[in-house]
Amino acid sequence: MFKADKKDKIVATIEARMTSTRLPGKVLLEANGKPMLAHLISRLRIVPSVKEIILATTVNKADEPLAEFARRAGVAFFRGSEDDVMGRVVGAAESASADIIVEITGDCPIIDPAIIEQAIQMFLHNKCDYAGNAHARSYPDGMDTQVFRLETLKKSYAMTTDRSEREHVSLHMRRHPELFAHVHLIAPPDLYWPELGLTLDTYDDYILLKRIIEHFGDLNPTFSCKEVIAFLENNPDFANINEHIKRKCIL
Repeated sequence: MFKADKKDKIVATIEARMTSTRLPGKVLLEANGKPMLAHLISRLRIVPSVKEIILATTVNKADEPLAEFARRAGVAFFRGSEDDVMGRVVGAAESASADIIVEITGDCPIIDPAIIEQAIQMFLHNKCDYAGNAHARSYPDGMDTQVFRLETLKKSYAMTTDRSEREHVSLHMRRHPELFAHVHLIAPPDLYWPELGLTLDTYDDYILLKRIIEHFGDLNPTFSCKEVIAFLENNPDFANINEHIKRKCIL
């Protein structure tokens, strides 16, 4: 289904868990007095088209702190399988009565709300099943936004039992453009920096993100991707903090 309906409910899902291999508990690490997950949620709340946010975490006991965080933050949450992330996102979206999913991962605490909105509008105004900036890399890592209908994700889910495709929510869709029409959001020249890591995978990532968040502080808490790039271009030693980290590239 390509045509957007004004009645469509657009829901942002956040995939998060406490048992990250490289940095356990990373989404609740603090910067400027707030957990990284709180920074992410604050950004999602100002995306004009997003009508609801739901935290998609696991049934594991280790993730009870995330459920408790969601309760305190006034955010809906859904608990599902740790390994079958695709099924977890389907369940989360169904529980929120979503028509369109904006898929966000919990390790993107400084994602730019304007980029999210642009990806949504691109999806709504093009004949596509999948729209996003995570497959054709151009933006800094950590600005990843993917948009698709719940019914499309359910169709993709029914077509695969591949473990990696169940773990990486949109992977099956992205691997099969002959089945799912794609539109890719490409960064303009002033935001093009695909090698820059603004995602929270390791302790060095945390140090960099913490410095960025605390640099902008309370006066500009929802700073843009462009502002981050300008800050790092003027402070190259900060950009070097995590440049040695090897990122996972799932295609």
